[in-house]
Amino acid sequence: MLKRLDGPETGRGDTLHPDRKEPASFDFLDAINFAWRNWKFIAGVAALAVLIGGLYIARQTPLYTATAQLLLDPNKEKAGAQDSMLAGFALDLPAIESQIQVIRSTSLLSRVVRQDHLVTDPEFGAATPVVGSRGLLGPIRAFFSPAPAPAPSAAPAGRDELGRSEPPTLEVAQTVQNVMGAVGVSRNGQSLVLNVSFTSADPAKAVRLANAIADAYVIDKLDARFEAAKRASAWLSDRLVDLRKQLRESEEAVARFRSDNNLIGAGGGNVTLNQDQLGQLNGRRVAARAETADKKARLDLLLQVQAAGGSVADLPDIANAGAIPELRQQENDLMRQAADLLARYSDRHPSVVNIHAQLADLRRSIAREAERLAADVKHDYDMALARQQAIEKTLNEVTGETDLDASKAITLRELERNAAVDKTLFEEFLQRAKVTEEQSTFEARDARVITPAQPPAPQTSPRTMLVLGASLVLGLAAGVGGAFVVELLNPGFTTPRQVEEFLDLPLLASIALMETRDLTNDGVLITMPEYPFVKPLSRFSEAFRSLRSAVQMSDVDNPPKVLLVTSTVPSEGKSTIAMTTAASAARSGLRTLIVEGDLRHPTVSRYFNAADGPGLVDHLVYGAELSSVVLRDEKLQLWVLPAGAKTQNPPDLLGSDRFRALIAELREQYDLILIDSPPLGPVVDALIVSQLVDKTLFVVRWASTPREMVAHSVERLASHRKVAGVVFNYVVHAQAQKYGKYAYSYYYGDRYYKKYYTE
Repeated sequence: MLKRLDGPETGRGDTLHPDRKEPASFDFLDAINFAWRNWKFIAGVAALAVLIGGLYIARQTPLYTATAQLLLDPNKEKAGAQDSMLAGFALDLPAIESQIQVIRSTSLLSRVVRQDHLVTDPEFGAATPVVGSRGLLGPIRAFFSPAPAPAPSAAPAGRDELGRSEPPTLEVAQTVQNVMGAVGVSRNGQSLVLNVSFTSADPAKAVRLANAIADAYVIDKLDARFEAAKRASAWLSDRLVDLRKQLRESEEAVARFRSDNNLIGAGGGNVTLNQDQLGQLNGRRVAARAETADKKARLDLLLQVQAAGGSVADLPDIANAGAIPELRQQENDLMRQAADLLARYSDRHPSVVNIHAQLADLRRSIAREAERLAADVKHDYDMALARQQAIEKTLNEVTGETDLDASKAITLRELERNAAVDKTLFEEFLQRAKVTEEQSTFEARDARVITPAQPPAPQTSPRTMLVLGASLVLGLAAGVGGAFVVELLNPGFTTPRQVEEFLDLPLLASIALMETRDLTNDGVLITMPEYPFVKPLSRFSEAFRSLRSAVQMSDVDNPPKVLLVTSTVPSEGKSTIAMTTAASAARSGLRTLIVEGDLRHPTVSRYFNAADGPGLVDHLVYGAELSSVVLRDEKLQLWVLPAGAKTQNPPDLLGSDRFRALIAELREQYDLILIDSPPLGPVVDALIVSQLVDKTLFVVRWASTPREMVAHSVERLASHRKVAGVVFNYVVHAQAQKYGKYAYSYYYGDRYYKKYYTE
């Protein structure tokens, strides 16, 4: 992007400080003006979207949804299933989600399909496409889906010898897939209520099938419980026969062993007197060893600390025992007092010396108390060790009396354990068998229908207002997005702000696009350069007066006298701008000369009918007198220097010393000189002439010439400081006014011009 050089060469008040930039920000007025500029495009896209939505609604079959409500009752579930083998689901979130999947399962829906004969139903039968075609994208999916293969004739379905549902036939499976797309199951908030809905083109059918699915779920739960109870009861009965036989054999083995070894039971037990004593002594020995080990560990830790030269008073067992805690508290209090005294006095102060003496005495007391507690630990260990040794001595004496019976005692205990395990297992299975037998005849419904489906009043699909509203919103969004892209892709300049930010130049004037009706005066066609004379109070004439004022203000100390008018590409109207500016200056009383600088396409010369006469080339090449080549146009009250004869090398001619001298001579004779040069894009003529002028007017076709091309052309100018600014040409004011505040001073002012002036 071009950067303006510091200096006074500015044409507008807000460009006198090039460093001051208005921050780029979005506001509400920007959006309003954007919508105003593009409302036709946005409205057209939105209308098209609404039309598409309307066509979609017209092509859709009205659908109705009926809903039944199921309550999952956990209390009845617990009452009907006390045994863990038959206990039902815990009604937490995963369990409820599982029940939702059960309702949507193929097995349950197959039962409904068979019960209601849906295989031959025209809406959901096997010959009907899968209901995935329902919904907004359904027709598209249905169009690309392969045609369903013809299904074989339906066969009657039932259950096998174990009570399991037989696999559905291909025809039933196809119907189930169709029905599945119309079934909806959801949880009602955080409750234990499930909403079972069914969607159909027939409201009565929707009610019937919603209730049928809910009832099928309740029956399926009862059937599943009954079948599970039957299978469990049969298995338990077979298992009890084996367990009863196994228990009898275990008890007989215990009895035989007692008889063979002449063992006498004590208090219902089967342990002899010596064995009883042995058991008690073993327990006491284990406890004594544990106590001795604990005391030994405490003593070892104490000895390790003493050997390392540490203080036993810091050990947890010592620090929290006896008088140690109280002495430590006193020590902390004295240390705080000592710290306070040291903060105020030196360490030789009597108070500090006294408190330190107290601390020393207290710490000696702590050491003495710790030594006493350490001696107690040693004493406790000695006592525990003595008790352990006494118990072990007694145990050794008893063991000597029972050594002969040890192997038999082990065998007896093993037989008794086996008999006890067999008895417990048999009693548990016997209890389960009784509960299961009752369960098979107990009808406990853990789910029930609380709200049967009712005939739906309004249709649920297609939702006319929702579809139309969504179409409108999407259409508006697409329209806004499309308009934004169109404006983004617009390569030309449309607002003064774009000129200032992209080129760092001011916009000097905005020249409107003149229609044929604007170029007539009492039925007579007039040219644009004649406008300042024929209609001096018109908005068009005022725009050129503003242009001349802006040029003069671009250098207040040295008002420019020689102006170059150029553009980037042809057909931007630079020649018309140059001639009309010259005519406006002449109308104001200035001696004005317009010089034909475009020697290849002399538009100015042709306008003044001087293309075939002598001119600039004749003066520079052939030495013709200046007075003979400068023409006076009485109608526009200005002077014209036409191109004259043809030349093969215009750049050399315009860069010659004679042309430089000619410009200097003309400065002395005229108040304002305008040079119409070729565009900067194709040739270099304007670059050469720009070195000789005071200021350059850069003409840009509004909303047309690419910004990058304009920027490149401005960069090519020999001195950027000589560019007075940009002139918009062919501006459509009706559109330009819609660019809001950034075009206000140039475009909106034209709206109010007639309030103060009349043509």
